[in-house]
Amino acid sequence: MTGEVSPAGPSGQPISPGQLRASHEDRDSVVEQLRVAAGDGRLTAAELDERLELALTARTYAELAVLTADLPATGTTGLPAPGPLPEPKDLVRIQCGSGNAVRDGRWLVPRGIEASITSGNVRLDFTDAVITGRTLRIDADIRSGNLLLITKPGVVVDTDDVTLRSGNVKVKTPWGAAAPELLRIEISGKVRSGNITARPRYRSLWQWLRRAPRPWETPGAGLARR
Repeated sequence: MTGEVSPAGPSGQPISPGQLRASHEDRDSVVEQLRVAAGDGRLTAAELDERLELALTARTYAELAVLTADLPATGTTGLPAPGPLPEPKDLVRIQCGSGNAVRDGRWLVPRGIEASITSGNVRLDFTDAVITGRTLRIDADIRSGNLLLITKPGVVVDTDDVTLRSGNVKVKTPWGAAAPELLRIEISGKVRSGNITARPRYRSLWQWLRRAPRPWETPGAGLARR
C-alpha cells in the first residue's frame, strides 16, 4: 500500500503545500483578485493597500492564501479565485437634453462613454460601481449642463484634454490615505458654459464642510483681510 509523499524541505523534513514557494505569477494572481474585490466593494481602500503590500512580499502559498481567505470562490489551487467577470461595453452613449441621467449603485463601468449634454445633468457615481477595466475614457460635449462624477479612493480623474470656453472644471481628490489606482478616468471634449465636477461622496455633514478650504487655508487670504 502506497501513500502520498509530501515534498521535503532543505532539512529533509516533509513540508505542507502551504509552505511551497510562490511564484511571481501566483503573487500577480492574488493582486488581481484583491483589486477586483476592492472594485466590487468587498475591501476598503485601507484594506486593499495593506493586503497588496503583503501580497507583493509573500514567499509561500500560505502567506498568499490568508490574504484572500475571506473572499468568495475557491479555485483548484487552494487559493480563492474570482468568478467570471462581466464583460463591459466598449462604448455607452448618454444624451441628456434638459433632464437628468444617473448611473449609480452596482452599474457596470464601460470602457468608453460619449456624454452629450444640452442643459441637463449627468451624474456618474463610482462608489459601488462594478469596475473591471483599468481605464474609462469619457468624451464630453457640454453646452450649458453639468457632468458630475462621484469618485472614491483609487479612482483617478484626468481632465487635461478638456477644452473650456466659459464653464468650470473641478476635480476634488478623495480624502484619506493614498490608495492603489483602481480606475483612471480620462475626460476629453468641450465645455461651452457648463461644468465638469469630480468629487467624493459626502457621507456626513463634517465631510461636506470640508469640501472647500477654510479662509485661513487659502493662499493670500490674510492679505485680502487687510
